[in-house]
Amino acid sequence: MAKRAIHLDHLLPDWPFVPGQVMVREVKGGDGRPLLQMRVELGILQMEVQGRPDGAKPEGFATYYDYVLSLSFAEGPAFQLDFERCAQIDREFYQYYHRRVCWLTLSRYPEVILDAEHSLSLMDFCAANSPDPQWTILHEQYRPFVMFHRIQALALGELEKSNPRAALEFVDKGLKELRAFFRANSALEQFETDTFVEKLREMKKSISQLYQLGPTLAEQLVQAIAAERYELAAELRDRMESRELKD
Repeated sequence: MAKRAIHLDHLLPDWPFVPGQVMVREVKGGDGRPLLQMRVELGILQMEVQGRPDGAKPEGFATYYDYVLSLSFAEGPAFQLDFERCAQIDREFYQYYHRRVCWLTLSRYPEVILDAEHSLSLMDFCAANSPDPQWTILHEQYRPFVMFHRIQALALGELEKSNPRAALEFVDKGLKELRAFFRANSALEQFETDTFVEKLREMKKSISQLYQLGPTLAEQLVQAIAAERYELAAELRDRMESRELKD
C-alpha cells in the first residue's frame, strides 16, 4: 500500500502568496463540510466555519469561553484564571481574529458580527476575572479593533440591503461606543486621533456623499440642542432610544 503524502506541495504552487494581500477562500472538507482557508507566507491556515475555528470542543463545550464560563459558575468564589486558562483564552482570541478577518474579506458580515461579539464577550470575562492588570491591558488594547470590525460589518450589512440610513446610524452608535470606551479608560484625548475612529468617520462621510443623505438622528439632536429647540431634541432622543431597543 502506497504511503499517503502529507506535504502541501500540490497546494501551494496553485495558490501563490501575495505580500500585503489578505488571501482567503472557501473550500469543502473531505466529508463535504464548509471550511475557510487563509494563505499565509509559510503555508495555509484552515478553519472550521462553526464553533471554534480549529474545530476543537474543550471539555465538550463549543468554545473555550463557554467552558471557562461554566467553570466560573461551578467553582464560585474560588474560581480564578491560572496560567493554563489564560494561555487557552489567548489561543481562542487568536483563532477568532483570523476567522474574523477571513469573513470580512469574503464580505460575510453576519459571521463577522458573531465572531466579533464572541471576542468582545471573552474580553469582558477576562477583564472581570483577570489575574494580572498587564494581562488585562494586553487584551483591552485590541478592543477598539474588534469593535471597529463589528461596527463596520453592521454598517456594510445594511448597505448590502440598500439601507444606507441604517448604516449611518450604526456608525454613529459605534462611534458613541468607542468614545465611551476611551472615556472609561481615562484616555478620551486619544479618541479624536484614534485610527479606527478616523476610519469610521471617513466611512460615514463616504456613505453620506454617495447616497446624498442628510444628517443622522444623532447629528440632528446636536443641532436641535445647539439651537435650543428642546422639544425637537426630546423627540429625536426618543426616536434614537426606540431604535436602540429594536437593535
